[in-house]
Amino acid sequence: MTQNFAKSAKSIRNGQPVRMADIPNLEDRAFRAGLIEACAKGGRVMALFGHPEGYGLRVIGVVGFPERGSIQVTTTRLGDRFPSLTVDLPQVHLFERELAEQWGVVPEGHPWFKPVRYHHSYRPGHDAWGRSPKERILPCVTEHFRMQGPEIHQVAVGPIHAGVIEPGSFRFQCYGETVFHLEIHLGYQHRGLERNLNGGPNKRTLHYMETAAGDTSVGHATAYCQALEGLSGVQAPLRAQVIRGIGLELERLAAHTGDLGALADDVAFLPTQAFGGRLRGEFLNSTGLICGNRMGRSLVRPGGVGWDIDAERAGTLTKRLEIALDDVRSAINLLWTTPTVEARFEDCGAVSEMNCRALGLVGMAARACGVEEDSRRDFPTGIYRFTHVPVATWHTGDVMARALIRSFEIDHAGRFVLEQLSSIPKGPLKTEVGPLAANALVVSLTEGWRGEVCHVALTDDQGKFKQYKIYDPSFHNWPALAMALRGTAISDFPLNNKSFNLSYCGQDL
Repeated sequence: MTQNFAKSAKSIRNGQPVRMADIPNLEDRAFRAGLIEACAKGGRVMALFGHPEGYGLRVIGVVGFPERGSIQVTTTRLGDRFPSLTVDLPQVHLFERELAEQWGVVPEGHPWFKPVRYHHSYRPGHDAWGRSPKERILPCVTEHFRMQGPEIHQVAVGPIHAGVIEPGSFRFQCYGETVFHLEIHLGYQHRGLERNLNGGPNKRTLHYMETAAGDTSVGHATAYCQALEGLSGVQAPLRAQVIRGIGLELERLAAHTGDLGALADDVAFLPTQAFGGRLRGEFLNSTGLICGNRMGRSLVRPGGVGWDIDAERAGTLTKRLEIALDDVRSAINLLWTTPTVEARFEDCGAVSEMNCRALGLVGMAARACGVEEDSRRDFPTGIYRFTHVPVATWHTGDVMARALIRSFEIDHAGRFVLEQLSSIPKGPLKTEVGPLAANALVVSLTEGWRGEVCHVALTDDQGKFKQYKIYDPSFHNWPALAMALRGTAISDFPLNNKSFNLSYCGQDL
């Protein structure tokens, strides 16, 4: 972080509220230069979104500096057109497309100007693609990218898939079996979740958070509750913080175990596939034993948790988990001792560290490229302020790396949960959450199993949500799948897709 950017932005910590009046509002050129400078010095854009203000649009930029554990917030005001920042800072390309889609502003010079989710502009009369009011009845659809040349062909997959997979469209530009380019289209079931959060919190708000991405219920609920607690100036009791941590790591154990089984399935290695599916259920059942819901819903509540773990239940969980973790290690070791599996995983779908940093990847996908970032360590809250979970990295950025990271994190999460179950502190489960600070902003981060979950809440004069912005880690990481497929055989798409296992609904809020 440079001194110049520090002077032009407000520095806060994870979960620390700040008055909107204290956030600097920069001229557009200074705002752009500040973001570029910050990212060149180790920062990463966590959030970049618009907020209507009077007749204009105020854009809020949030940059995190993992090495310092600090978050910088700054704003600018935009007209209907502005010079695109994507050419100089590729990691903002989705953010700018979202700004255009939601608020009708045009990032001039954007290299791939198309919608993110195909829903309508929030500002009547503003459409970034110049559609007439009659044309706006339908979602905006732009031309697909096309390669030209002899023997170039396209392969379209989706948006409707077999089974219960959510809709998503994948269009491959191929020469023979080799993929030159993959174009990903999401947003076919836009739920309007973020818009429904305005005016909250209310009785439905927590339900929306727990269903933002169903397999990250604990992660999103924790981020939301931390935001509320920060805005009201309270902290969850230590006992509740421990139980939240246990729930978050059980969520990680279940997802990673199931994914390793699914990766084994994609290369027709049935022993680990069978064990992975069964053992994922063991971790889900452990979460269900705590709160009655296998996905962790109703566990995390504003001010604390909704369920306790008494000594008898802790003992039962410990016995179950010790057996399950031993079985998981045995099943995973089969992968690393089978040459045919390793041959399929290695050098498949590699993403370089340079591209990882340029695209702003987060979480497990970034750590597989050698980028050592983890919100639990870099921006610690709750129990993670008092205990350390090792950060696992690998350097090859391929399917093997993403599988190895899952394996390492299963070991680390398993040890964490067993340690916490053996020493849950006494005390209350919940603290009363009072009125929220008015005209304030808070950034709340948790490390979900896919990566950084980022929530940004803005309040109005009454302490109600004026705007609530959610970034699931999938928002940052979907472009990595497209990069991983370049130069790869199209038959490797299922394996690469599963190695990231990104969320469709987490992208489509």
